[in-house]
Amino acid sequence: MKDTMIGVDLAKNVFQVHAASLTGEVRFRKKVRRPQFLQFMASQPPALVVMEACGSAHYWARELMNAGHEVKLIAPQYVRPFVKRQKNDAADAEAIVIAARQPEMRFVVPKTEAQQARAVLFRCRDRLVHQRTELVNALRGTLYEFGLVVPKGIAHLKRIEEFVADDSVSLPAVVRKECRDLLEQIDEQSARITEKTHAMVGLSKESGMAQRLETMPGIGPLTALAVEAFAPSMESFRSGRDFSAWLGLVPRQFSSGGKERLGRVSKAGQADIRRLLIIGAMTRVNWASRKPPVPGTWLARMVAHKPRMLVAIALANKMARTIWAMLTKQENYRDPVLSAAA
Repeated sequence: MKDTMIGVDLAKNVFQVHAASLTGEVRFRKKVRRPQFLQFMASQPPALVVMEACGSAHYWARELMNAGHEVKLIAPQYVRPFVKRQKNDAADAEAIVIAARQPEMRFVVPKTEAQQARAVLFRCRDRLVHQRTELVNALRGTLYEFGLVVPKGIAHLKRIEEFVADDSVSLPAVVRKECRDLLEQIDEQSARITEKTHAMVGLSKESGMAQRLETMPGIGPLTALAVEAFAPSMESFRSGRDFSAWLGLVPRQFSSGGKERLGRVSKAGQADIRRLLIIGAMTRVNWASRKPPVPGTWLARMVAHKPRMLVAIALANKMARTIWAMLTKQENYRDPVLSAAA
């Protein structure tokens, strides 16, 4: 049984190490530079190593596990209350050990290399979409200065191209040239986004987990891949509600004195998956307004009496809980209407 806990405050060049017994007795404090860190940790007897879940933490977690240690990661906001008066690297490393000794502490599951690779691809595509949106808005703003109004959205890019190509539209030559340059940049970004999307769809087709998730209405390859890349194993959550809370899809509580008071959705969780689930849920809600669902179902009752955005958030919450059930039970999606009929 491991009787030593080692807290590591990660940094770019100098790591602070704080070792203590499980009862809190300090064993040693040491500064280690990055090139010597792995060699130093490999020379230590197998111990419980605790780090903040920050940049490079998942990489070091894998390396230290290969060296024979047990590794746990803690969210930085759970470590902050245990920092003593003066904040420095040594105090941070000590606070990590103190926080990890708390019996009710929640830990972050280290990511695999494949998960991090998928996350990088997802974020690269997301960044390109934001850059394209910035270019489109710059183009719309330029045309607006010359009396040409174009609605928001990439769908209206064709109208902008028509304005720029139409010589009868009153635009200075310099402005027309700059607009064409912006359109070329938008085309380049769109081609790169399409390339990233195809790569993500290809990865989702190779993943059994993603294929299972795509059997649920409102979940496509991008959402399925985001769940695979950013979410830990579903076994780390006690219930579907815990997973939904981890995504930030549950209301904030202001309860006291035995009286339950619920506020707005917390949004304190994994933003990428939450955003995609809400988009997928809104798609289902919009479709339900054109083609009404089966009367008497939960969605039919909600659409009939509640605002669409509220229904989409509630549906995204249900989808998150269903994802937890599907992955823990290793089952595909089952339509509740068809299941009840059977």
